[in-house]
This record gives sequence, structure tokens and C-alpha cells, in this order.
Amino acid sequence: MTAPATQPRVVRRYPGSLLLAEIKESFFMAMGALAAHKLRSALTLLGVLVGVFSIIVVMTAMRVLQRNIENDLSRLGSQTFQIRKWPAVYFGGPEGFEKFWRRKNITLAQGRAVMDKATLALNVGLESNFWSGEVSSRYDKSPPNVGLIGATPGGFPARNWIIGEGRGLNDTDVDSAKDVCILGYRLATLLFPLGSALGERVKIDGINYTVIGVLEEKGAALGGDQDNFAVIPLTTGLNRYGAIWRSLSILVQARDQAAYDDTVEQVRGILRAIRKVQPGAEDDFEVFSNDSLIEQFKNFTFTVRIGVAVISSIALVAAGIGIMNIMLVSVTERTREIGIRRAIGAKKRNIMTQFIMEAIVLCEVGGAIGVALGIAGGNLTAYFFEVPPVIPLDWVMIGLLICSVVGIVFGTYPAFKAANLDPIDSLRYE
Repeated sequence: MTAPATQPRVVRRYPGSLLLAEIKESFFMAMGALAAHKLRSALTLLGVLVGVFSIIVVMTAMRVLQRNIENDLSRLGSQTFQIRKWPAVYFGGPEGFEKFWRRKNITLAQGRAVMDKATLALNVGLESNFWSGEVSSRYDKSPPNVGLIGATPGGFPARNWIIGEGRGLNDTDVDSAKDVCILGYRLATLLFPLGSALGERVKIDGINYTVIGVLEEKGAALGGDQDNFAVIPLTTGLNRYGAIWRSLSILVQARDQAAYDDTVEQVRGILRAIRKVQPGAEDDFEVFSNDSLIEQFKNFTFTVRIGVAVISSIALVAAGIGIMNIMLVSVTERTREIGIRRAIGAKKRNIMTQFIMEAIVLCEVGGAIGVALGIAGGNLTAYFFEVPPVIPLDWVMIGLLICSVVGIVFGTYPAFKAANLDPIDSLRYE
């Protein structure tokens, strides 16, 4: 009895694995072609690099500025809004700024009237920035960048200032214009490295103050700057630095989110009545909150982002035309190679895949370098503002996707031309 014949083993190649293998082969061939013509490839991808770099560097810088503003505004407490004579952010020219210059200052009397009449508010505080410079103690002195803020007790919860040691300001300190101060955590640690700052004396702008409290540490969101200041009673600062020409800020904290809008309208109405603003006339003061400022910044930067995208698109189109030109030259140079590949069984789609992949790789290499340089350049803004660096992953993905689209669009015609070359004529080509 004879044994059955062994059947030959059939290896099945599935379409997906074939496609993957073809793409992998085309990728390595494309990399080899780029390496064989380094100077030409470098000059070609330079246009893509510039286009992607201009997008990423601007978007990264905008994201850094947005984070800086959000971190800065986070110092306000929840459900808090601020009222000032000047806008917090102004993007117009000097002509529009003249309107704000002509406004009357917000005075201490007006601020106290709001404190008395704003029944819906949980806390109302007044404040003003008086000075910036060096603060010294008997142990050490600070760099000349410490801010001096005058405030009232209601400003502490509105600013989200939490007392970590000692006490905060009270009404007696303000009414009597006492020479007392509260130090930010970083400043207190610097001036009194060996122990508590409570009861010690510090010299601010040549004047001695008694330390009655130290604030809790706020962290390093702004490089520690939000811990590098001193707070004195508002009246003490007005007596020493002038009150006639100074406009105060009013900080108002609503009781909860539900009462926020009503609190804003109540305080607006009180100020309009105090400042004798005519019915129907616009406010002669600015009301803003965390959300409104962030939204204003986003609206302004949206126009900038659109403009940069348009300019970068023009650069990418020009780069795409250059890529098409180089790919057509490459097709001509490699005509004989194409003929050999067709002669040994390569199909038209294999040739098209090879050249389209080469165009995509060329764009992606330029795009990757542009992304890296753009992130580095944009984060110079983060270094300047002393905030953590930002990587805009959404725009990185968009930039690389655009590079692939450019490679496909401008590489299709050269690839189609290469795929449709006559194999016999190609083999005869010298």
C-alpha cells in the first residue's frame, strides 16, 4: 500500500499584508533615493520646513501666551470679577486708548460706596499697585523686582490669598493706615531663611513695616512671581504714594455662580449712579473676569492664527510645486530603473506607490524638522515668561497631516507619469 503523496504547502498572501509589504518597500526605496541626492533633497524640503515652521512657531507661542494669561488670572478667586478704569487687555491703537485716558479715576470713596451698597456680593476689596523694587530685612535683601500692593481685607478672598501664618489685614489696619505688611511665601522665605517672619521688621522703599502675616505658597505657575510681593493697607499706600491721580481696582466676589450675573449688574448699577453716567451711555469703567479675558484673548489670536495659516499655506503650495518639479526630474533620471522594474513584473500601481511614497517622505522629513524648530522657537516665549513649555499636539498632527496631503497631491502626477512609461522604451533609455 503506497503512502499518499505529500501535498505542496500553499502560502496565502492576504491583500492587507501585501499592501503593508509594498508600502514598507516603497518607504525604504524613498529613503534611499533621498540619501542618494542629499543636496537636492535638502533644498526641496526647505520650502516645506519653512511653511510648517511658521505655523508651529506661532501656534506654540500663542498657546504659551494663553497659558500665561490663564495662570495669571487664576490668582482671582472663584466667582470673582474686577472693575478698573483701564481695560485689562487692549489691542487697539493710541486713538482708542484716549477714551480710557479721559475717564475719571475710581477713587477710595467710590470703592467704599460699592463695599457698603453691594448687598449681593460675598466680598468686596479695593487694591492698587504702588511700587516695585528691593525689600530688605536684617538677614537678607531681595532682588529689585518685589511688587508692593495696597489692599483692603475683602481683597484677600477675592484674590484667593490664603494666610499661612499670622493674620491678614483688618479694618483697623486700613482705617488707621498702619505700617504693617503681609509677605508672599517666597519673599518671606528669602528675607527670613532661619525662622518665622512674624513680628519682624522689613524695609520697603526706605520705610519700615512690621510683618503680621505670611501667605500660603501659590506654586511656580509663574516662575514663583505670584509669591514675590508684599501687601500693605491701601490707605497706607495712598498716603505715601499719592491718591489724587491714582485709580483703584475693585474686586468683587459673588456668593455663588447662580448669583454671579446679578452681582455684576448690581455693582455696575451702583458705580454708574456714583459716577453719574447718563442713561443709555456706555460704562466709563471696565468689568472683566477670568473667562471674559481668556475669551477676548482667544478671539484676538484667532485672527492671527488664520493669517498665519493663509501665509503658511502659500509657502506650502510653493514647496509642493518644487517637489513636483524635482519628482519629474527624478522620473526622467530613473527611466531605465523603472523599465527594469516593469520588465521583472512590477505593476503600474507599484511604480505609483514608490514615487508617491517618495514625495510623502520628502514632505514629512521637512515637516518633522519644521515642527521641531517651531516648538523650540515658540517656547522661547515660555522661557521669557517663565512658564512651563508647551507642545501643541493638535497643531503638530495638523502640520504633519498637511505635509502628507502636499506629498500626495504634488507627487501624484510625477508618479502617474512614471507608471505609464513604456517598459520597452524605458529599457532603451540612456
